[in-house]
Amino acid sequence: MRRRDLLQTAFGAATAILLEQNCAGAALSARDDARPRAMTVRGWVDAGDLGVTLAHEHALANFQSYQEWASHPLAYDRGAVMTVVLPRLRRLRALGCRTFVDATAVGLGRDPVLLRSLSERSGLNILTVTGNYAAFNNTHLPPWVFTDSDDALARRWIEEFAHGIDGSGVRPGFIKLGFNGGPLSDVERKLIRAGAIAHRETGLTIGAHTGPAASAFEQMAVLDQEGVRLSAWIWIHAQNEKDVGRHIEAARRGAWVEFDGIDPDTIDSHAALVTRMRDEGLLDHVLISQDAGWYNVGQDSGGAARSYETLFTRFLPALRSRGFTAGEIDTLIVRNPAKAFAVAVRTA
Repeated sequence: MRRRDLLQTAFGAATAILLEQNCAGAALSARDDARPRAMTVRGWVDAGDLGVTLAHEHALANFQSYQEWASHPLAYDRGAVMTVVLPRLRRLRALGCRTFVDATAVGLGRDPVLLRSLSERSGLNILTVTGNYAAFNNTHLPPWVFTDSDDALARRWIEEFAHGIDGSGVRPGFIKLGFNGGPLSDVERKLIRAGAIAHRETGLTIGAHTGPAASAFEQMAVLDQEGVRLSAWIWIHAQNEKDVGRHIEAARRGAWVEFDGIDPDTIDSHAALVTRMRDEGLLDHVLISQDAGWYNVGQDSGGAARSYETLFTRFLPALRSRGFTAGEIDTLIVRNPAKAFAVAVRTA
């Protein structure tokens, strides 16, 4: 299902400014003479080589609040996690997946060292995140998120992209922000402004855990004010907004609309959402994934996990049964993620 030539043709027409860290490490400099690239936990790859991509999954998660984690963090053994998670990723690769976007937010168990090891041993490209996560009523936010200015907060994320996360050398492939779903609070508004600042300097896409349209459209308004095009923003968990007209409006304005949470019980509802977007001529603004996994820190052997395989074994066949062509399937799982996660400054 990978069609590299088509991807290169599509990307060759783009006018995105690509960024990379200069050799002195002091700044990020523009690259407008190269193909679009994505940042994985093992470094740069051509975006056109990401191949079949799951746009939103999780390898490991820790749901302790920040306060609990800071005082009594739950311990886990990376080797034990590898024993559980690595076979799942290898099965995923055997099904044709080539890139796994790990959307585990900062404060919910992001582990760049673990992800790099999983990538090396599974053969999958893996992306990780920078950013902060205000969902669950701000319980995963460290105190400095409330006291930093939007610019100071963005500088923390920019530093991780420029120099790596916590000394690991692993650099984030996108900015993951978390919102509570209603009208934006002061701290949520600061997060999306900081996301705009960080995007303008790094070219990293902003993935926003959002759900309902009330939060989504307020975020979009902030990005408009900040001069960031909506093609740099992913509406995560968009399936939780029941008014399909809002999906259509967001996509027509240029946003990425992500229908994740695909599992055996949602095949029909997710297929209906994707079909409607195709019928509206907006398939090229849709991302699909499962929001599945994960090794749950604090539970025996990581607890019960949702399968990474449902999209391949159940959902894509359901789309084919609705008349989706091979080219349309490629748009959803190859072309769109490659465009969405390419590191490129997208400003008005």
